[in-house]
Amino acid sequence: MNIRKATLSDAKGIAKVHVDSWKSTYKNIIPNEFLEKLSYDQRTDLWNRNISKEGNYIFVAENNKREIVGFADCGKRDGNNFDNSGDLISIYLLEEYHGTGVGKQLLKQLFLQFEELDFNRVFVEVLEDNKTRYFYEYYGASLLKSEKTIIGGAELNLLIYEWNNLNEVLSKL
Repeated sequence: MNIRKATLSDAKGIAKVHVDSWKSTYKNIIPNEFLEKLSYDQRTDLWNRNISKEGNYIFVAENNKREIVGFADCGKRDGNNFDNSGDLISIYLLEEYHGTGVGKQLLKQLFLQFEELDFNRVFVEVLEDNKTRYFYEYYGASLLKSEKTIIGGAELNLLIYEWNNLNEVLSKL
């Protein structure tokens, strides 16, 4: 498995993982009508913009065939007003790579990036019904608050977690 910084040429591969992982991860959480409308082309455009945007840090996981099987991104959300802090935006893997250690490798890369940016506080938002929240909890994220969000017309609980000791997280990785 190879973890590396994303380039513009990766947008299409990231988009495929994004769409496919949403369809598997959020099945029975987000309405199926919404998930069925997700498009590779639309997500490719989104990732071209995300990769080009200054302050975004995006990493991909490639298998031995050099196919993108996962990605992770971080930066600082517009609503984050805390000094020396950042946001883990997402980690997504193709379903067949869950439980293989790829997510852990991507998480480590993000936390090395946070360390390089001198962040001492990191936030992540995750839907309450998304099992990934247990992954974040395992690596020391503490629940900060819960709020309502609407996706695809469904009202869902969004959990906001925080890490405030990056060295502790990196020592576990």
